[in-house]
Amino acid sequence: MTGRAVACVGVGNVGRAWAIVFARAGLTVRLFDCAAASIEQRALPAIRQSVNDLAAAQLIEDPERVLSRLEPAASLAAAVANVSYVQESVREDLAVKRAVFDQLGRFAPSDAILASSTSAIAGSRFLDAATHPERCLVAHPVNPPYLIPLVEICPTPWTTPDTLAHCTAFMKQVGQEPIHVQREVPGFILNRLQYTLVAEALHLVGEGYCSAEDVDKVLKHGLALRWALIGPFEVAHLNATGGFQGFVDNLGSMMRAVAKDARTDYQWGPDLATKIHRTLTQKTPLDRLSARQAWRDRRIMALRKHLSDAAQRLGD
Repeated sequence: MTGRAVACVGVGNVGRAWAIVFARAGLTVRLFDCAAASIEQRALPAIRQSVNDLAAAQLIEDPERVLSRLEPAASLAAAVANVSYVQESVREDLAVKRAVFDQLGRFAPSDAILASSTSAIAGSRFLDAATHPERCLVAHPVNPPYLIPLVEICPTPWTTPDTLAHCTAFMKQVGQEPIHVQREVPGFILNRLQYTLVAEALHLVGEGYCSAEDVDKVLKHGLALRWALIGPFEVAHLNATGGFQGFVDNLGSMMRAVAKDARTDYQWGPDLATKIHRTLTQKTPLDRLSARQAWRDRRIMALRKHLSDAAQRLGD
C-alpha cells in the first residue's frame, strides 16, 4: 500500500493532521477540500507550522522534505486517482458523508481502502454509499493523530477481513497504534472511557466534593503519570502482589461500591458548565486558545521524544 499516493479528503483540523502522518511516513499525500481556498490559505500554513514544531522537538529530521510530499488537488477525482488509501475527514453530517463516499466509490481505484475519520456517526449509516463497501471502514483518530498515535479501526457489516487486516498493517507502517473495535458502539472506545470519567468529574464538582482545578490536578499529577506508560488494567496488575487477580480479590468490593456511587448519568446543568468555563477562561482566555493549543502540542512532542528515548535506553 505504501507504493502509491494516499488522499486526504477534507483538510480541517483532523484532515491536515492526517496529512502530516502520511507525509512524515514518506508517502505522497493529495489534499482535497470542497473549499479549495482552505488548502492554500489555511491547511498548508498550519501544516508547515506543525511540521516545523516536530522538527524543533527532534521528532522529524527534514521538514521541507515532508512538506514537499503534499499535493493540493483541484478535484476529488484528481485527488483519489490511483491512490491506495483515502482518509475522509469532512464535517459530521450524514448526508454529506454519504455523498462523499458515493463519489469516492466511483472515482477511487477499486482496490483502494476508503476510511472515515468520523467520531459521531456509525460507519454502517453511510459507508454503504460507496461502490464495494467491503473495502470501507472507520479509522477514528485522536486529534491530532500526528502526535497521538491511537487509531480505532471499526469495520461495518460489509467490511472484509482483508480490508481490516490491510488497514491495520498500513496504520502500523505509518507510525500509528491501531486497535480493533470489534463491533460498532457509540463514541468508540477512547471517548466512552473519556466521557465516563468527565461525567463523574462533573458530578464531583457539581456536588461540591472538589473544584474543577483539583480534578485537573488529579489527572495531571496522579493518573496521567502512570497512564502515559501503562493502561489501567496493567496499573492494577502492577499494584498488587498477586497481579490483577489479587487486585480485584482485595479491592473488588470497593470498586463495585464506588462504581455504584458514581454518577456517570449526572444531570449537570448550564450553571455548572458556566462555572467551569469561567474557571478555565481565567487561566486561558478565549483569545489565547490557539497559543495554549500550541503549548499543549509542543509538550506532547517533548513527552513523545522523552518516551522514545527512554524506550531505547531502558527497553519498552
